[in-house]
Amino acid sequence: MSAPATVDARSTPVEAAPTPVSVERAITTLAAVLTVVLTAVAFWLSYEHLQEVAARHGMAEAVARSWAWPATVDLFIVIGELLILRASLAHRVDWWAIALVTAGDGASIALNVAGVGQDANALDYVVAAVPPVAALLAFGALMRQVHAYLTRRTLTAVNPASTGVEAPSTPVMGSADASHPAPPAATPPALDPMPSTGPEPLAALASSTPVDEEASPVALASTAVDLCMPVVYANRVDQLVRALYGTDFTQPSTARMTTAMAGAGLGASESTARTARSRVKAREPYLADFPTALAG
Repeated sequence: MSAPATVDARSTPVEAAPTPVSVERAITTLAAVLTVVLTAVAFWLSYEHLQEVAARHGMAEAVARSWAWPATVDLFIVIGELLILRASLAHRVDWWAIALVTAGDGASIALNVAGVGQDANALDYVVAAVPPVAALLAFGALMRQVHAYLTRRTLTAVNPASTGVEAPSTPVMGSADASHPAPPAATPPALDPMPSTGPEPLAALASSTPVDEEASPVALASTAVDLCMPVVYANRVDQLVRALYGTDFTQPSTARMTTAMAGAGLGASESTARTARSRVKAREPYLADFPTALAG
């Protein structure tokens, strides 16, 4: 079988197609720029026309006052739009801000149209009304874009964007490849058998297992120690009687033995209990040194 041909990725460059997110961002940016330009132009045309109206009606000689007078009308629109934006970000309705925008827009349109004069034709009134209406619509569109941008920033801060890779809730076992078997599990090293050469010298034991001489002493009365070496009896009664010796270090009485035998299902014969106690004491003579006050 011939080897597969290799492909050089550098010889065939691939240009990534623009994503919907980048296209949307470009359109939004262009719309925002055009809206700002339109707003500025419309406000300038409306403002200048109102300045001419003010100059023709008593402010011809006060140039500074004639240029300042349109601000008493148009700034109401700016203030109202900003207050509406603030209210929308707070998810409420500011009727006072809406009233300011309505009053400012209405006054601007009316003064621009009235400043044309009484003997003008209809097209002159339209030309005078277009700048304030365009300023109103453009400024509203601009505030809407600002509101959408701030809302998107707020949602992004609260809900971070997902990376697209989520960890599985349960571990996933990959399918085994027959051509590449999994390596065998590592087995622990075998322990070396204990040397059979006999006990080590005392010097070696002392050097290998150091003893802390400052260990705290153990109170003798703190824990109970069973001094009886455990001995296994083939007879269950004997084993039960032998266990009674190690509970309170006394020789068990007949009543105590029969009670324990009955609880274990071995009957309650007193002779059987005494015989078992004799066998136990015969096998372990040192048990006779236990107190016999409770022995029966």
